Amino acid sequence: MSRQLPGPLRRLRSHAAITAAGLATRASRATGRGAGGMIGGLIASAIDPSIMESLGRSRPTALVTGTNGKSTTTRMLAAAVGRQYRVATNDGGDNMDAGIISALLAGEDADAIVLEVDELHVPAVADRLNPQVLVLLNLSRDQLDRVGEINKLERALRSAVDAHPDMLVVANCDDVLMTSVAYDAPNVVWVSAGAGWLGDSVSCPRTGGHVVRTEDDWYAVKKLPDGREFRRPTPTWSVDDHGMLTPAGERELTLTLPGRANRGNATQAIAAAVSSFGIPLDDAIAAASAVDNVAGRYSTVQLGDRSVHLLLAKNPAGWQEALTMVDRTADGLVIAVNGQVADGEDLSWLWDVRFEDFDDLAVKAAGERGTDLAVRLTYADISHELIHDTIEAIRSCPPGRIEVLANYTAFRDLKKDLTKQEDYRG
Repeated sequence: MSRQLPGPLRRLRSHAAITAAGLATRASRATGRGAGGMIGGLIASAIDPSIMESLGRSRPTALVTGTNGKSTTTRMLAAAVGRQYRVATNDGGDNMDAGIISALLAGEDADAIVLEVDELHVPAVADRLNPQVLVLLNLSRDQLDRVGEINKLERALRSAVDAHPDMLVVANCDDVLMTSVAYDAPNVVWVSAGAGWLGDSVSCPRTGGHVVRTEDDWYAVKKLPDGREFRRPTPTWSVDDHGMLTPAGERELTLTLPGRANRGNATQAIAAAVSSFGIPLDDAIAAASAVDNVAGRYSTVQLGDRSVHLLLAKNPAGWQEALTMVDRTADGLVIAVNGQVADGEDLSWLWDVRFEDFDDLAVKAAGERGTDLAVRLTYADISHELIHDTIEAIRSCPPGRIEVLANYTAFRDLKKDLTKQEDYRG
């Protein structure tokens, strides 16, 4: 058994960890090896395994998790909380232990903490930081070769909620799995944030019984073991294409970011900021609405005579939503797919995505797994050209407005490669 270090030694170890992490982060940035979002956390946790708890220092903390929308919702929530607090946040999207520790190191002087957390890591992070609020977005299949089936995630998240009964939970009641996670929590704010992808919520995660959906309701035909009905809770916050309904009444919601899913993300972020941090409603709405990009996602850059609009998608649900954001009047569309560990090496999910008819768009299949994508597009009867290099695929499109839709590492690599081009303007 490990022996608890005396207080002075713990403080000395923590100080050594923080010092070494700072040196590693600066070295990583100076040598161009990375942005330093991971290395500092890795070094710090190797020296002091309890560094996350030490850095948390019982500051008010919000955790955001879900299959899709974590980075966007975290960015919006951090902006809203930032109206009254100095906020430490992992705005680069590094959402496992090392990235979280790096964010806490960078935000040592902050008054509050807002973090996106990988679904599998939520229980451990919650135990270490004791958050005052957990935002539950959605659950669907993602990286089956790493994460496994989503019912495993649902049980893990439910255990985290059960272990922290004083924590406020802001949950999407339109998502069957996240509703199950929060169903027994004593302190829940239910938000109708929408559920664009329904393929993974056809049955109750607790009983296996079929879930019946109507226009604005859902329920499981089989009751829970204790006899209760498992049914969509009544939300106190909701959003549609026209505006947002809050406990204080209707409000206009005009976002800078596109897409129906982002309206749901914004509503959950605003609900968490108001309900947990006491941010005035209008301030929270203004802050969330002003967010215009998230680590380069949704941004538009210039590559020579082509205006390139960047979209990220990582799994069937995310791809389905991103496809609705593609401008069908653009002059070209590049779809880039990699299959690295961070993406999930199993790309069978491509066959779950309902690729649409892109009319007269010049479609290019790109990325390391561009051939897999090209096969899928062929079966979808979409005329396309296979060009593995994403930059070359963009340049092969006609001059004008080019839509680029890429998965995680393809997006990351493209951003890096774009900055090396002589005719690039960010």
